[in-house]
This record gives sequence, structure tokens and C-alpha cells, in this order.
Amino acid sequence: MNIIDFAHAFFADSANWQGYDGIPQRFLEHVQYSLLALAVASAIGLPVGLLTGHTGRGGNALAFIANAARALPSFGLLVLVVLLIGFGLLPVMIPLVVLAVPPILVTTYEAVRTVDPSPVDAARGMGMPESRILFQVEVPVALPLILSGLRSAAIQIVSTATIAAYVSLGGLGRYIIDGLYQRDYEKVVGGATLVAVLALVTLTLFWAAGRFVVSPGVRRR
Repeated sequence: MNIIDFAHAFFADSANWQGYDGIPQRFLEHVQYSLLALAVASAIGLPVGLLTGHTGRGGNALAFIANAARALPSFGLLVLVVLLIGFGLLPVMIPLVVLAVPPILVTTYEAVRTVDPSPVDAARGMGMPESRILFQVEVPVALPLILSGLRSAAIQIVSTATIAAYVSLGGLGRYIIDGLYQRDYEKVVGGATLVAVLALVTLTLFWAAGRFVVSPGVRRR
């Protein structure tokens, strides 16, 4: 059998669409893990990236932190955290957040720093507070690049959230891990296909978000 045959057999089996191990349940679990990790990473990366980008301070430190975080292997970090604090959701969230913060942080910083200084200087000359300059002048122009950082982080999270299965949690990684253990290659291919589909859905959602929230004038640049 080839990959297409494995995938067809997996999705054609009605048993894979029902119960606690069914596709809808595993898909929902994977989405929940991904959304939670993205929310935490955004809560860390966006404010720091906006602040440092606006002030122009801390760029070198951000680059160092981002490079250090990117060098950490997600699975190795997962194993280390499990050894330190045990099983559960937190050991999964830590490597996913560590993975997602650098692209959000660095891209947000660069997005704000590359905004044309002319309107920023004009806003300061009019006496506009720094917070309003950031959110009303810089962020609208920087938004496409900020969204690209969020998109990159989301794709990495969706692809890596399969590690939750290593600590007995659910998600689409359950099919891959269990399938490899059981030598059930239909399950392995089916799980990998679902992860790829979710990644494509994520890309589509961010594209749609960009069409709705980014100013047409900024999009045409």
C-alpha cells in the first residue's frame, strides 16, 4: 500500500470518527493545545516586541534571547520539564510557548522599527502621547508583519503540538505515536495528514484575518 491508500483506509473507517479516540475529539484537543500555547506566547511576545520596537531599546537582547530559544529542541525540553515537574498539560505548554515566542517577539520588534518615521515624528510634534503613537500610528502600519510572526508561530505550534502524545495527552499526535507503536501505518499517515490539514487551515485563517484587519492602503504597499 502507498501513502494515499493508507490515508484512504484511515479516513474511510467509521470507527475512527467516533468515541474518545475519534478524529473530531483528537482534532479538538489539538486545536485547544495550539490555541492555548499561541495565546500565552502572544501575551509574552507582543507586548515586549511592541515596547522594544517603539523605544528602539533592547534589540540586541531580543536577538540573543530569540536565537537561544530557537536552539532548544522542543522534544528534549519536554522530556526535561517532565522529569522536573511530572506529567500534565504544563510540560507540553512550556516547549510550545518557548518555540512560539521568538518569531512573535522578533517579528513584532522589526515590524515597529521599520515603520516610516515621518508620521511618527509628526504625531510627536502634535503632542500625541507615546501610547497613542504606538497603537494609532505604528501598529496599523506594522500589522501585516506582526501577523506574519503570529502566523509563523501558529504553524510551528500546530506542527509541534503532536508532542503532547508523548506525555499521555490527546491531540492528533496520538495517532502518530500510537500508530508507530502498534505498527499501524494507516493511523500514522492519517494523523500526519490531519496535522497538515490543520496547518493549511491555520494559514487560511491568518490570510483571512489579514484581509479583514489590515488597512487596504497598507496591504497595497
